Amino acid sequence: MDWKSELANTTEWTKEYRKAMPEAGKAFTAMHHAALGDGALSTKHKELMCIVVGVMTHCADCIGFHMRAAIKAGATREEVAETIAVCIMMGGGPGYMYGMKALEAFDQLSAAS
Repeated sequence: MDWKSELANTTEWTKEYRKAMPEAGKAFTAMHHAALGDGALSTKHKELMCIVVGVMTHCADCIGFHMRAAIKAGATREEVAETIAVCIMMGGGPGYMYGMKALEAFDQLSAAS
């Protein structure tokens, strides 16, 4: 999977949806900012949690968008690998396979363009 292209494609579809349903788009964005800002937990740790959810629900776009945000928040490959270990422990085989997709996403999205 080419993560950068995949996320660019999803971003375009998201823009189209927001034209059709602007209030829903604004509400989701507001919830996103409210939930993921620094608080008792850092944004980085919250983004790592989002990666867990993406892996466990098999949402490739969730993995990609939250991986990019985790990288921006300072997550390291080692932290991502440990996060994936938790997914594997909690989800068994499917968590293992989607965890590898998440690690691939980190490698591609953290590389210089």
